[in-house]
Amino acid sequence: MTTPRLHRRPPILLSRAARATVLALVAAACARSAALVSPVPNMSPTPPTPDPRVGLKAGLHDAAEAAWKLRLVSNTPSPQEFAGVTNSDLAFTGPYAIQGNYNGFMVWDISTPRKPSLKKSYLCPASQSDVSIYKHLLFVSGEGLSGRLDCGAQGVRDTVSHDRLRGIRIFDATDIANPKYIANVQTCRGSHTHTVVSDPKDPDNVYIYVSGSAGVRSPNELPGCSALAPGEDPNSALFRIEVIRVPLAHPEQAKIVSSPRIFNDLTAPPRHAEVMDSATRARMANRPPRPGANMRNAGPTQCHDITVYPAIGLAGGACGGYGLLLDISNAANPVRIGAVADSNFSFWHSATFSNDGSKILFTDEWGGGSAPRCRSTDKMEWGADAIFTLVNRQMTFKSYYKMPAAQTSQENCVAHNGSLIPIPGREVMVQGWYQGGISIFDWTDPSKPYEIAYHDRGPVDATKLVSGGSWSVYWYNGYIVSSEIARGLDIFELVPSAHISQNEIDAARTVRFDQLNAQEQPKLVWPASFALARAYLDQLERNNGLAADRIAAARSDLAHAEKLSGAARSEALGALSTRLHGEARSAGDAPRAHTLASAVGDLGKALR
Repeated sequence: MTTPRLHRRPPILLSRAARATVLALVAAACARSAALVSPVPNMSPTPPTPDPRVGLKAGLHDAAEAAWKLRLVSNTPSPQEFAGVTNSDLAFTGPYAIQGNYNGFMVWDISTPRKPSLKKSYLCPASQSDVSIYKHLLFVSGEGLSGRLDCGAQGVRDTVSHDRLRGIRIFDATDIANPKYIANVQTCRGSHTHTVVSDPKDPDNVYIYVSGSAGVRSPNELPGCSALAPGEDPNSALFRIEVIRVPLAHPEQAKIVSSPRIFNDLTAPPRHAEVMDSATRARMANRPPRPGANMRNAGPTQCHDITVYPAIGLAGGACGGYGLLLDISNAANPVRIGAVADSNFSFWHSATFSNDGSKILFTDEWGGGSAPRCRSTDKMEWGADAIFTLVNRQMTFKSYYKMPAAQTSQENCVAHNGSLIPIPGREVMVQGWYQGGISIFDWTDPSKPYEIAYHDRGPVDATKLVSGGSWSVYWYNGYIVSSEIARGLDIFELVPSAHISQNEIDAARTVRFDQLNAQEQPKLVWPASFALARAYLDQLERNNGLAADRIAAARSDLAHAEKLSGAARSEALGALSTRLHGEARSAGDAPRAHTLASAVGDLGKALR
């Protein structure tokens, strides 16, 4: 997110009177928590009309809400020293959600989703305070000019200061209730976001890809920083990312080990004139000067965010005017192998791969997250997602997806952070759209994505645009967790519908993570279970992929096998698997029918 204008200020420590007001609001919001549970949506596959998200009443903690096929389990306001300050990204470890905030970060115990509890609030101001965790180490981004090395809240007033932190903070989070600030790595452009990258070939280290989007700092503040063109200074801070290597045994020795120039030779992307909104023009006006002919038509000089998928050795870089495909087989030295541009896109923001690596989705944060881009007058191609197929490591555009409900001019709304929901055999994603709320959509067919669930609130303020909404929302161990910019921490759960069956939800819940950083995308693997087999049966019924009598017989045989035990159960499941493979040969959806048969066979083997 580009820092919202309303939050572009030194980190806040509230006055006594203001704190009293905030505490009153928090108490009122907590008292309402039980009433925030949304009713179970109906089973109709068709969204309600007219769309109930349109025209919702405004309010900070009392805005009207609309939900379809998604239940709000709890909303927990930020603690006192973080209330009224922008909440940012999320990371997860064990039963904890770590939530970034421009004043530092919070650790929430979400083991009881209906009543999360605050484990730790750590005051350490710096925008954006994006967070990641790897084993016992917690990493936090700092980019703004007011972040201090000592975590002080007084800011940094001098233009050049050796007290300033712009880069990555490193904490030892062995004791999650008492994280210890142990090191930092300074960078020339700060860290707007960062991505943790683990390399199975290098178990002693973890890597961090740093995306810094601010101007280059003075060499008087950090020696070696240069804003000259690479042709004039080969050590220029432009047209590169930083790769930090962190030794797990000695994280205090973390350092930059490479600065890959993954933007070299890219030219300025094509743009429609109407895409050049005021925020985009301002970003371009604030770019460092580009002396030399080789800079006149140059492309982006930095990435906003990078999503890595170690299981397939690729990364997706959302980099200003381009979506990049990177080879990360050598984690310390990523290499650009593909690039796409789109004149409908203003500011490529983040990326998500399909689980099988055959597709990639990029988001467009048009307006930097502080502007309304979901009004009825805004085109569906603007501030949306762009979906591409990946064949032989080449990206081919297929379609756009955008949260479909018209929002007001008082609501910042644009595509932002999300993750896959582990529903087997499908690509289902949950995504935050700031004050456009949360949208869940299916993009299994990359040419025809469609919405299948949502939650939304009215504007924070009815009279003016005040930043709010879902910054990021991720599936984690059976629940959907959202960082709400102005309203705290939201937790949701899926409910069965015509688009998602209870068996699919139960199968998704069998996928468990010890830790999760959404920008280091994990390979989803489903353990053998009766829910998994039944999920595939539900999908075959939904798409008429197998004859109805065969589906009914398989369900009956599964139910019978579940009542058995030991060898008898394994034999029954093995026989059913063999029969299903035979029936799959003539099925309307043969690949999914064979997948079902294999899932039943795997279950029989697992239960021997």
